[in-house]
Amino acid sequence: MNANRLRILSALALTGLLAGCTVQTAWDASPASSSAASSAAPSPAASAAAAAPTKPPLAASKPPVSAKPPEPSRKPAASPSAVATPSAATATTPAATAAATPSPTSAHSAAPTAQKTAAPSASAKPSSSEEKKTLSWYYMKKGPGKVPGFPAETAKYGPDRRAVYVGTGRKVYLTFDTGGPMGDTAKLLKALRDNGVKANFFLAGYNLKKYPDFVKQLVADGDLVANHTMTHTDMTTQTDAEVEKEVRDYELLFEKTTGQPMTRIFRFPYGKYNLHLLEKLTSMGYTSVFWSTAMRDWEPRKNGADDAYRDVMNGLHDGNIILMHQGSEDNINALDRIIKGIKAKGYEFALLTDFLS
Repeated sequence: MNANRLRILSALALTGLLAGCTVQTAWDASPASSSAASSAAPSPAASAAAAAPTKPPLAASKPPVSAKPPEPSRKPAASPSAVATPSAATATTPAATAAATPSPTSAHSAAPTAQKTAAPSASAKPSSSEEKKTLSWYYMKKGPGKVPGFPAETAKYGPDRRAVYVGTGRKVYLTFDTGGPMGDTAKLLKALRDNGVKANFFLAGYNLKKYPDFVKQLVADGDLVANHTMTHTDMTTQTDAEVEKEVRDYELLFEKTTGQPMTRIFRFPYGKYNLHLLEKLTSMGYTSVFWSTAMRDWEPRKNGADDAYRDVMNGLHDGNIILMHQGSEDNINALDRIIKGIKAKGYEFALLTDFLS
């Protein structure tokens, strides 16, 4: 009995021992199993937290409008709130970029503007070939009492190309060119003095040098002596240096002869010139003078002095600049009658210095 009871108790004790080991082993394994399960299947919150650092920010998947790349030191966005940073960069960066670097459209529009600004000065000035083109002065009659028409190139005259060819009002400018014979100087001076008229004389330098007393008398009488070059050469065939010498030598000779300064009025020999020469004379301080009435007086006229008189009176107009050649006998013989006829029409005689004021 006692032996059986002992066996039963021993069996129960062993069973209880084995049962306690199994329970303990299962519990002890639970943390390990839980840890492994956590690694294999994390909770949603843990998954989001773990994945967030490795998930690329929206800025990387959708770059801003600006072409400027992200700074290398910038860290990936760790939360949705950081995604707003690219938007802010997008809003501010383009403005700064536009200010620093004009857009292609702005750059393109700026180039023509600069070109247009520079162009007018260059385009207003004729080309070299156009400037050197030989021109011969002329005018177009429009009938008695009417101011004639003038060449198209007069539109290119201006402050840098000073020239006059007609005046205004009831004034007449009587001018004599003397590149050839002197003619009857005594008769000429008498006609002027008798009528109380002052005239304008363009004598070639060789005549100024050969007839100094005549020139001195003109100055003493109050007539104007103007520059007509030393040699009376077609100036379109000369270099700039030759042109300057012609003009400056005349000045020196006139001042030496008369003791008076040269009035800066000029006339081109034969009326031949070009725009470059006109500009050259202007740069030397001169105003060039052409004419609005002339005649074929370098040869005898069919009706002598009558033709000279009719040519002047038929072309008379306001501001008339009359060209007569001093060497024409017909002109000198008609001069007294011409002066009286012009005065009878209500005109007064004036000097070309009017155009210098």
